[in-house]
Amino acid sequence: MNQPLLKLLGALPMAAALVLGQAQAEPTVVAPVKGYTFEGEKLVTFSALAFDKGRVLGVGDAASIAKQYPDARKVDGQGRTMLPGLIDAHGHVFRIGFRQSEVVVTETRTLAEAVAKIKAYGQANPARQWIMGSGWNQVIWKLDRFPTAAELDAAISDRPVTLRRVDAHAIWANTKALQMAGITRDTPDPVGGRIERDAKGEPTGILVDKAQLLLTKVMPPYTDAERRIALDSAMRHFASLGLTGVGDAGTNADEARIYREFADAGKLTSRVYAMINDVGDDYKLLSPKGPVKGYADDRFNLSAVKLFADGALGSRGAALLEPYSDDHNNKGLLFMDDTVLRSKVRTALKAGYQVNVHAIGDAANRQILDAFEVAYKEDPSGMARRNRIEHAQVVSLQDIPRFKTLGLIASMQPTHATSDMNMAEDRVGKERIKGAYAWQTFLKQGTVIAGGSDFPVESANPFYGLHAAVTRTDHQGKPIAGWHPEEAMTLPQAFRAFTLDAAYAEHQEKSIGSLEAGKWADFIVVDQDPFTVAPGDIWKTQVLETWVAGEQVYRQKAAR
Repeated sequence: MNQPLLKLLGALPMAAALVLGQAQAEPTVVAPVKGYTFEGEKLVTFSALAFDKGRVLGVGDAASIAKQYPDARKVDGQGRTMLPGLIDAHGHVFRIGFRQSEVVVTETRTLAEAVAKIKAYGQANPARQWIMGSGWNQVIWKLDRFPTAAELDAAISDRPVTLRRVDAHAIWANTKALQMAGITRDTPDPVGGRIERDAKGEPTGILVDKAQLLLTKVMPPYTDAERRIALDSAMRHFASLGLTGVGDAGTNADEARIYREFADAGKLTSRVYAMINDVGDDYKLLSPKGPVKGYADDRFNLSAVKLFADGALGSRGAALLEPYSDDHNNKGLLFMDDTVLRSKVRTALKAGYQVNVHAIGDAANRQILDAFEVAYKEDPSGMARRNRIEHAQVVSLQDIPRFKTLGLIASMQPTHATSDMNMAEDRVGKERIKGAYAWQTFLKQGTVIAGGSDFPVESANPFYGLHAAVTRTDHQGKPIAGWHPEEAMTLPQAFRAFTLDAAYAEHQEKSIGSLEAGKWADFIVVDQDPFTVAPGDIWKTQVLETWVAGEQVYRQKAAR
């Protein structure tokens, strides 16, 4: 590069220098590699990748690519495995970042262990006026009940403490937090929520689904400084896992502003497809100019709305058509009635947004299917938005074909099945489980599955998702034959769910999701070939390098 240009680059902000550097760059060829990508419906292999100005020129055998681009800059691929950058279609970006500074009890195996960890965190963070955290799971603790405020008081009693359940659909609060929120025996359950109570009617410290709002409205809000730290942490984490794209399933106005700030500064090293949380105040602030598409060279999109129909299976908030098999007086919680849901769907579709609705239980899935059916009769153009049901976790067998009829995408998270297999069948019984986590049934009818993890509910590592999709076992290979193995995906199907079909679910299949000419050069280099290793070892795959738009954004130490 000539000296005047070097001098100019030195005077430019980093983001602008990168853009100018790309514009002046010669083609780059990475070879030899053992590459995999989709070309349309076909999974193909290649030994060389060529890109220029951040976009793919082509893939093919190393000799022909070298001949086609004789003057290209050459990067030694060392024969390693190359894949398109992986995409997680459903996660919670800021929340995974906030966890870095909060108390997380996901790995605890008993209630006592969790209480000890919370107590230690409180002692190590005396300046925190409100202790926040997440990750508890009473099923893992083998409690057969929810934990209580009194048990949390044993860890910390002088400050409010609130921990979200692993699925984020219940909060465990100590007595101080309940007092701060003014929650007493006289506080009524809100619509779509439940305050757990003891035999005397006193709150026990657990707030399920929309009852959580009673607490969150008095909890201290995050600052912009905290949001920036969280987003920076999340971006570094995603790059280390090979995630070049993430769907943020529920974004507020403050977070959208920080996303734009990062995009403008060239700091979004994973492309973000954000969904506005509901059609309330944040939607009113963000929607006047309509959907945001392809912002900052496709680094940021804000073109979907996220709604919630019900809760989660683990906290028995998922809405079921019939009572829970292990709780005969409980059908779970629908968050809104049909009229309200249909109005919200209509509002978002009319404004040009894709509508993505959370549904775990079969009653919630049916309610959403009915809502989309009504919406499409009113305005058939709404079907072109590629609307999605997020999770589609327990679906009545008679309702599964309606996903295809209505052109809905099933946005599903394979690791949910392997995490839930310790309790799912207890919750819904042997008949309803036939329509649960039913990936192969959806695929056989032609429904697109967008792969994701729902991080931080589950690990954001996409190779965990690929492993769960193919084996339906835990990392110890249990159960040996897989949990309901008839619904397992093939590896090509799972790979497509985390690449091209995730991109399709975000209206971005023409720019990302595969290494085809003209698309962004988003790719990763990994330490083993997931298509040739034993399926049980897929989860062990390590990312050596991550590239976004032809720029390396991550390299494992000593990878080269």
